[in-house]
Amino acid sequence: MDFSSFLTSLGTSFAIFVVLMFLFAWLSRRPGNAVVYYPNRILKGLDPVDGGSAPRNPFAWIREALTSSEQDVINMSGVDTAVYFVFLSTVLGILAFSGLVLLPVLLPVAVTDHGANSNSNSQTTSNGTFSDLDKLSMGNIAEKSPRAWAFLIATYWVSFVTYYLLWKAYKHVAALRANALMSPEVRPEQFAVLVRDVPKVTEGQSRKEQVDSYFNAIYPDTFYRSLIVTDNKKVNKIWQELKGYKNKLERAEVIYAESKKKGNAEGIRPTNRTGLLGLIGKKVDSIEYYKEKINEIIPKLESEQKVTVREKQQCAAIVFFSSRVTAACAGQSLYAQMVDHWTVIDAPEPRQLIWTNLTINFFQRQIRQYVVYAIVFLVIVFYIIPITFISGITTLANLEKLLPFLKPIVEIDVLRTVLEAYLPQLALIIFMALLPKFLLFLSKTEGIPSGSHAIRAASGKYFYFVVVNVFIGVTIGATVFSTIKTIEKDPNSVVTLLAQSLPNNATFFITYVALQFFVGYGLELSRIVPLIIFHLKKKYLCKTEADIKEAWLPGDIGYGTRVPGDMLVVTIVLCYSVIAPIIIPFGVLYFGLGWLILRNQALKVYVPSYESYGRMWPHIHTRLLAALLLYQVTMFGYIGAKKFVYAPIIVPLVILSLTFAFICRKKFYPAFCHPPLEVACHELKEIPNMEQIFRSYIPPSLCSEKLEDNQHEDALSRASRSVSVV
Repeated sequence: MDFSSFLTSLGTSFAIFVVLMFLFAWLSRRPGNAVVYYPNRILKGLDPVDGGSAPRNPFAWIREALTSSEQDVINMSGVDTAVYFVFLSTVLGILAFSGLVLLPVLLPVAVTDHGANSNSNSQTTSNGTFSDLDKLSMGNIAEKSPRAWAFLIATYWVSFVTYYLLWKAYKHVAALRANALMSPEVRPEQFAVLVRDVPKVTEGQSRKEQVDSYFNAIYPDTFYRSLIVTDNKKVNKIWQELKGYKNKLERAEVIYAESKKKGNAEGIRPTNRTGLLGLIGKKVDSIEYYKEKINEIIPKLESEQKVTVREKQQCAAIVFFSSRVTAACAGQSLYAQMVDHWTVIDAPEPRQLIWTNLTINFFQRQIRQYVVYAIVFLVIVFYIIPITFISGITTLANLEKLLPFLKPIVEIDVLRTVLEAYLPQLALIIFMALLPKFLLFLSKTEGIPSGSHAIRAASGKYFYFVVVNVFIGVTIGATVFSTIKTIEKDPNSVVTLLAQSLPNNATFFITYVALQFFVGYGLELSRIVPLIIFHLKKKYLCKTEADIKEAWLPGDIGYGTRVPGDMLVVTIVLCYSVIAPIIIPFGVLYFGLGWLILRNQALKVYVPSYESYGRMWPHIHTRLLAALLLYQVTMFGYIGAKKFVYAPIIVPLVILSLTFAFICRKKFYPAFCHPPLEVACHELKEIPNMEQIFRSYIPPSLCSEKLEDNQHEDALSRASRSVSVV
């Protein structure tokens, strides 16, 4: 990419962002769009623009985001969202403090070295063309030049800034988590544990009696009840069928009511056909037909509920205690001599449970985990082939070779400039959008019991995938097509070629980051796509208020894909921060703009789908250190490729990073695995309603108006009714 294409890319991206920002300012003030731009506030019963000045000032959201406190974020979107902003601000601090030294020091050092201009082996930042950008990078430094000392010392500076800010962030997140867990509010998950791998019952004993007697013997004063996990496959199917008919009945009644308002006092009763997809079969009155189906299914559901609760009990249970201190102890204790018996962990939130995974036994979980890891490894390794292929063929030079008929088109100067600026990046972004759901499916297949844990697992897989296939894959891809013959002649030259290819892609990654924060965050703020989808659904598909609400519900912030995407940018900017320091301002813009826009979205748009009290942070911390290690290894390899004999001085940094990771894990991580007892022992503001806590864990398909204690007797235990206040 030449310098004009680079500037075209930046200018066009910025223009798109400005347009999208003005669209947001205009669209968000229209009354019919409030549910798209302020759903979080609406669901909490707040005025969409309360406390703000949206009707008067279209840019008031900037002031509101900047002046909002961390507690405001917690109140509106929970601790997990606040922890995500700690991540954004920490990375922003790392890049800003690094840039304060690297930009004024390294840029003059690189620009004033003229020895590389005459070096035929000089490494450039623009795919082989020595542009103005190359003079601002380490590629402008001659081999064996003593100026490499500046870049080596800069590597240490970035590393120590990262250590300091990550340590502060870990302490801050640990405090946030502790404050949330010691809250006087009653939370069901703090009074329960999840029990898996329950042994086979002895003859003459039910599963309920087995679990009750076991835990009542260990915790006689605070054991409350146990809810045995059941095989709900059949009852779930009947319940979903009933729910579908109720929704159809509600829609039919709305259609009938609307027909009365159109001049016909009696109205027109809606009809449908009873066959496939309502297209064939007997024509019937929809309202009467759906009522009949509902009346048929309800007794069937109630009967299946009784059968499920009494005859389909599995080897897992939710056990409840009247004290959250006891629950905290129970979740981190060893119960059996054999590892595959009585596995007990802290219970997730009721809404997080993946019920089908709870009954998978210990050895199956281990086997599934290794199989999934093997699949992910193969995906990472072999996915690099299409990524590399796309990176190679989407350069105009290669496209002209592969598709000669495009040559007259791409020779148009304006079109060529735009294509060079955007084509590889857009192809990469679209290709990468296909993967996250597959990785989430694999994570759930491992047997993970909660939704938030599955998202964390998928996020980790996605991070390593994007680093290997995007960062490393693109770096290799731009070189492979031009150096394949060299590799064939001398396979040992691969390492040298990889080291030399690093600076060749700096402008690609700068453009990639700019495209992400200008266009990506512009679309995030404007919410054009959700707005269009909502209005199309409302006009053509929605009949009831429930339909309309479902159409505008925004979901959560999407940590499973958002965090790995941010991590990729961190990795890119860190690895190029010393090689091409000009990338640092783009990284600062990405995380600064992201903090500002996502702050607005967290306060007004996104609705959290779970609360794990910052459990994502240790994973974020580990990935940040992985990015730092990759950066240090990259700098060691690149400075070594410059034939600078003091390059091994970077090796202690790698050891220091591993030591830092070890210390952080030992000091902070245990409190993220289990709630500390000093946190759990804080008093509650009210005596917990244990019956309500218990019923919050009953699956929806097993709940009904008639589902009282008698029906659940075989899945419950009443061994203790004593209640504690902690």
